[in-house]
Amino acid sequence: MSNISWPWNDRRGRLSALKLAVFIGLFLPGGVLAVQWANGDLMPRPLNAVIHGTGLWGIRFLMISLVLTPLRQGLAWPSLILVRRMVGVAAFAYIATHFMLFVGDQAFDLGLVVAEIVKRFYLLLGFIALLGLSALAATSTDGMVRRLGPARWRALHRLVYGIAILGIVHYFMQSKVDPGQATVVAGLYLWAMARRRLTSLGLTRLPLMVVVAALGAALAEASFFWALRGVDPLLVLASNLDVGYGPRPALIAGLIVVAVEIAALIRRALKPGRAARPGRDAPRPDGSRPAESVP
Repeated sequence: MSNISWPWNDRRGRLSALKLAVFIGLFLPGGVLAVQWANGDLMPRPLNAVIHGTGLWGIRFLMISLVLTPLRQGLAWPSLILVRRMVGVAAFAYIATHFMLFVGDQAFDLGLVVAEIVKRFYLLLGFIALLGLSALAATSTDGMVRRLGPARWRALHRLVYGIAILGIVHYFMQSKVDPGQATVVAGLYLWAMARRRLTSLGLTRLPLMVVVAALGAALAEASFFWALRGVDPLLVLASNLDVGYGPRPALIAGLIVVAVEIAALIRRALKPGRAARPGRDAPRPDGSRPAESVP
């Protein structure tokens, strides 16, 4: 029993409260959807609602996995690296479930499934993203790091950034009527990418990151309506300044980033000694790195 590596244990085999909390949290959205489905709360099209729900949470967890590395630095919380692989695998599990439910919605007619994927471009993008995530999930273990070698493993897993873009475009095209949530996700993706690159700006990072997220969301929404509806992009951009009909996607993305960045500033102020932990992710004697620390 002592050799069993449970997902909620750290690398020394001890219970990690953080990993346990995240492990439980990753199951909650699926559990809520299952209970709603069983109780008949998703009428009139329960299967369709669960298909969309699992896809949405898959994209959300994928975005969280991308931002965990810069947040580890910004929040001065080195232990966050322990849950990145877990969150990434959960993103794959939700998106794989999303696809299998879609197959079920087609009465498990694989010929029809293939025809739909070929006919509908957004389904093709989603399927390619699923194939990419499958490869990353299959090679997410420490053993695969050793087999592939650290350099090739990191190169393979950097594909996640492109996979995320495919997933977001799939989400946009599938949204059709209301791309609001997809727009927010697009803004947060740009913030996550900027956050990975701009790690030493101090207090100037807060306004810059807010602008990146808000402007990214606004541009994504404008591009969507221009490409699919022919709406003037300037009108869509201007609409993000009008909150008469409720918070706009740019505002929501900006507020999420404000909350995270302020939390990072507060935590760093309270725990200044934990901002840097050189060597935590250093290579092992065999040249490999912990799977959670790459790329």
